Amino acid sequence: MSGLTVFSDDHFMKVALREAERALEEDEIPVGAVIVCQNKVIAKGYNHTEKLTDVTAHAEMLAITSAENYLSSKYLNDCTLYVTLEPCVMCAGALHWTQIGRVVYGASDLQRGYSLLTENVLHPKTKVSSGIMEQECRQLINTFFKRLRGKE
Repeated sequence: MSGLTVFSDDHFMKVALREAERALEEDEIPVGAVIVCQNKVIAKGYNHTEKLTDVTAHAEMLAITSAENYLSSKYLNDCTLYVTLEPCVMCAGALHWTQIGRVVYGASDLQRGYSLLTENVLHPKTKVSSGIMEQECRQLINTFFKRLRGKE
């Protein structure tokens, strides 16, 4: 046996959740993302839309840019994105162009998620897994919006 530890989807989603918690601490919508290549986290991101006054500064977009820089490539076909909330249409479109190999998300986004479209926005070869640590991911989002509405 090689001694190489292969980490689970839960393991990497926990890393994404830590990123989402950072966003929550900064009063950003708590979405966190990590990109993994060969069982190693190569990029992390969390929402910065308020901090940067930039509607495109989603966790996924920041992680994509970081991963592309790390690999010196615009393609991420050997990578997996772990994100706490289902990507929006903008992020799914960007993921399409990267040809990412796999997308794993925690909670579905019933208002703005890419799966609301009738046509798949992701690259045809991209594999998708959903509902990984869904309860924990959803709880962070609920906490944020309760706080925003002054109910916490």
